[in-house]
Amino acid sequence: MMYKKILVPTDGSEFAKKAQKHALFLAKVSGAEIIAVSVTENNFVNGLPLDDEVYQLNQILNERSHENLEEFDKLNEDDIKMNHVIREGSPARVILDVAAEEQVDLIVMGSSGKSGFDRFIMGSVADKVVNSAKCAVLVVH
Repeated sequence: MMYKKILVPTDGSEFAKKAQKHALFLAKVSGAEIIAVSVTENNFVNGLPLDDEVYQLNQILNERSHENLEEFDKLNEDDIKMNHVIREGSPARVILDVAAEEQVDLIVMGSSGKSGFDRFIMGSVADKVVNSAKCAVLVVH
């Protein structure tokens, strides 16, 4: 299968880094470009009065998103075309929205490593994406 656009969500985790390496390989062999997505999940900030502490926390979260994308760039030794997207919101929803907007052929993402009670309570971003995506999804464990 040849891909034109591959979406790769990144949160800086080891699971995401494994997925990034797979995506870079697939992009290299297929000539695809990569859409790298970092989601600032600040649901706990929403609804709070916008004071200095909330503003600073939001800035830290946005800086972390930029750092995650910069780390991904460092893995790109073959100069594969890569576009960065940073959005705020629910990770699964943002991933699905960007995939639709960019008309990607494949989403490559890491599993969260959650199991048992944590997965039951919080759900799995990968599960949500796999069950709702309109394109192929590769989950790297």
